[in-house]
Amino acid sequence: MAQEDVFKKIVSHCKEYGYVFPSSDIYDGLGAVYDYGQMGVELKNNIKKYWWDSMVLLHDNIVGIDSAIFMHPTIWKASGHVDAFNDPLIDNKDSKKRYRADVLIEDQLAKYDDKIKKEVEKAHKKFGDSFDEAEYRSTNGRVIEHQTKRDALHQRYAKALNENNLDELRQIIIDEEIVCPISGTKNWTEVRQFNLMFSTEMGSTSDGAMKVFLRPETAQGIFVNYLNVQKTGRMKIPFGIAQIGKAFRNEIVARQFIFRMREFEQMEMQYFVRPGEELTWFNTWKEQRLKWHKALGLGDAKYRFHDHDKLAHYANAATDIEFEMPFGFKEVEGIHSRTNFDLSQHEKFSGKNIKYFDPELNESYTPYVIETSIGVDRMFLSVMCASYCEETLEGGETRVVLKLPAALAPVKLGVLPLVKKDGLPEKAREIINELKFHFNCQYDEKDSIGKRYRRQDAIGTPYCVTVDHQTLEDNCVTIRHRDTMKQERVAISDLNSIIADKVSITSLLKTLI
Repeated sequence: MAQEDVFKKIVSHCKEYGYVFPSSDIYDGLGAVYDYGQMGVELKNNIKKYWWDSMVLLHDNIVGIDSAIFMHPTIWKASGHVDAFNDPLIDNKDSKKRYRADVLIEDQLAKYDDKIKKEVEKAHKKFGDSFDEAEYRSTNGRVIEHQTKRDALHQRYAKALNENNLDELRQIIIDEEIVCPISGTKNWTEVRQFNLMFSTEMGSTSDGAMKVFLRPETAQGIFVNYLNVQKTGRMKIPFGIAQIGKAFRNEIVARQFIFRMREFEQMEMQYFVRPGEELTWFNTWKEQRLKWHKALGLGDAKYRFHDHDKLAHYANAATDIEFEMPFGFKEVEGIHSRTNFDLSQHEKFSGKNIKYFDPELNESYTPYVIETSIGVDRMFLSVMCASYCEETLEGGETRVVLKLPAALAPVKLGVLPLVKKDGLPEKAREIINELKFHFNCQYDEKDSIGKRYRRQDAIGTPYCVTVDHQTLEDNCVTIRHRDTMKQERVAISDLNSIIADKVSITSLLKTLI
């Protein structure tokens, strides 16, 4: 099945099973804005808890804050967002559709990567275990041709980005014969910059109103509070400040479901270090963050680092952790060495001294900052894409199952009475009332037991227990494992010890130490 079709099924599955709904659905939706349903909000909260606890519980020098969405407008002038927070946009004159020029070129680079990957996969099937991939990549004519074209395009693209050469970006699109996906034509406009910040007014009268912005990132709230946190918490460098919160960007080219939205949620941690030590900490946090992702068991091969072709004005090192979505490898988290740019700018624009006094060095300095920034929604999407599975069972029956990491699953246990009579529902409720203090349980009595298993598979419930007539005599139930569909008879009194540890975020966190 084509990956595009798989992605459409995932989007449909999200709506059908209460994970994600189009916002304002009864009014035909609002572009690039989504609501999380009853299952989605549980998965999202579990992702946030996994991240928060991995930062704040596992590190005694990292604390959290929750800063306001509205901030003084000068903050965004100081940070560079007013002048430099732009996307390069290009229109197709025939379809009247607008695209990000950089994304069009990156998609072209991905096409070269796909061509190389297909050649390698084809050769691997042909030669089997004797296949030497490294030698094949360095000697095969078609692979070398594709790689040469890709490298040349990448070099030209990176140079244009770093020089902010909009004319060259357009020329690359023309030379690569990139067509509009809608019209199929190459009738492009010039490339121009578009600022992504939403603005509004704060004040009771039009004359006295002040123009303010919806924050495009949560990081600045940490920077302007870093000295407050340091002093009140008596923090010593190195230390970190973590925050989870909403951010807003007026994405003109929002696409790919919840991957790129206008209202989204970020999990950011800013780590304050001594000048000169930032690149060491940058590499440390790169490895720690990749370990956090891989601990979920979604497949190590689905992750890769991608170093930035163009560094932001504040950075001296930057890389992304990319995850293989159905539409290719895409960024889910960024790790940046932001130098001391932000703090220096806020000191300059505010006129306040926000330097840190280091008692060990007996000197004051502006700390350097390592940032880890992960999109909650993109993380959510990566988990859903990796977990969605269609299986053909014995006898030709099929099932759709979300093989979610047990610690993140919205519902940990489904409790199913075999029939809706003879005291079985009451016994099932007893089990839920005992276990609901430990993890999220769901009672389900509608339809046959087989249909109920399939429904729990589709929402990603890792365990189900069936209460039958024998249960009333021996206080035992049949527990079913989602991934293997294996069933076993266990005592009700043992359920908590069997399930709790496997579905606990605490167990997941222990793998990070």
